[in-house]
Amino acid sequence: MSLSFDITEVDDAAREAGRKLFAGPTEFLKGVVAMDGLPPADRIEVCFAGRSNVGKSTLINAVTGRKALARASNTPGRTQEINFFTAGDAHYLVDLPGYGFANAPVKVVEKWQRLMKAYLSGRQTLRRVFLLIDSRHGAKAVDEEIMTVLDQSAVTFQCVLTKADKPGGRDFEAALAVTRAALARHPAAFPEIVVTSSEKGEGIDVLRGIIATLD
Repeated sequence: MSLSFDITEVDDAAREAGRKLFAGPTEFLKGVVAMDGLPPADRIEVCFAGRSNVGKSTLINAVTGRKALARASNTPGRTQEINFFTAGDAHYLVDLPGYGFANAPVKVVEKWQRLMKAYLSGRQTLRRVFLLIDSRHGAKAVDEEIMTVLDQSAVTFQCVLTKADKPGGRDFEAALAVTRAALARHPAAFPEIVVTSSEKGEGIDVLRGIIATLD
């Protein structure tokens, strides 16, 4: 049976759980450049992945309600750390470096890819990867490359469309169709899509609710 990848909704209880989680303390913990630097795997973990300039830092700041928790870089490939944030006393939020390294040296890219693959395949507390895709374009070849890595790592990933306020209705539907077609080719894809706009606040409560209710 083919998957339709419908737009995710959450119920009021999940929304309230998400509100409570992110009403509490959310803090930067550490940046990790090697597996031996990972914090203890002692809490539920979700991570955010996406190509450079997809709006990942902005979305993390919107979800946490902290304007400058995750720092954005205008230079693709500059940040090569896995950044860990604590949310309350039972969750880690993890920010993976943006992929699609237009300006990064090959050796830097290879080192980051090795670290990312080791992290994804070896982190038993990782419950879900949120894969961010720009609503103006839909899934691109570079996004499918990371989907394949996630398939190979047997890590469930859920597509999060960012900047949903930017494209017009017809352009958004076209990007959504492209993205659905790409997701259908990847067995690790969660069968629902989250649509977000950090600027307008769209979908932020849904994403909070998903994170708060994972176990």
